[in-house]
Amino acid sequence: MANLIAHSSPLTIGIDIGGPSKGFHAVALADSRYHAHFASKDIAEIAQWSVRTMGATVIAIDAPCGWSTDGRCRPAERALMQQRIFCFATPTEAIAAAKPFYNWMLQGKALYDALAPTHPVRDPRTPGHTRYCFETFPHAITWHLQGGEASAKLKRKERRDLLERLGIDLKELTNIDKVDAALCAYTAHLAATGAPLHAYGEEATGLIVVPG
Repeated sequence: MANLIAHSSPLTIGIDIGGPSKGFHAVALADSRYHAHFASKDIAEIAQWSVRTMGATVIAIDAPCGWSTDGRCRPAERALMQQRIFCFATPTEAIAAAKPFYNWMLQGKALYDALAPTHPVRDPRTPGHTRYCFETFPHAITWHLQGGEASAKLKRKERRDLLERLGIDLKELTNIDKVDAALCAYTAHLAATGAPLHAYGEEATGLIVVPG
């Protein structure tokens, strides 16, 4: 596990969300380079590692930060699909609680709640925020960074190749969960350093934030 050291830009974290049996995979970047990773099935552990152990400024999470209000796609997801960026539709919270498929979304919501005291959900394009989290999506990150080209079927190769081009060491990123977490962490790095961002949707049901 890495120790806290001085960095020229904020330390950022990306978190990939799984169901209760899979848990959470987190990757920390410092100065946009690989710094550390951590995996746990415990929400409190992953939150503590991100906030206290790593001291992250910005955390990007691959899970919905809000629920549908009518049982159909959130505006963010409709906007993604209009760009032909495939994504899952987020249901209402009641539907999610009734169907095991959505357990990972409930896990994500629980993580947002755990982070809320120190890192509330914010629109990173709005100035004045220093410690916060936001929702992102690795497939859409890849699509934006590759100029509108990304294939979910080729995600393992495409996303690793993309991280390599970004100068991120792949040695410790041994599975797709860590790769996706690293892409989220890179998007958090862009947010923390004031780089251009694009947000799909609206804040009431949750923005999906990606590189601009």
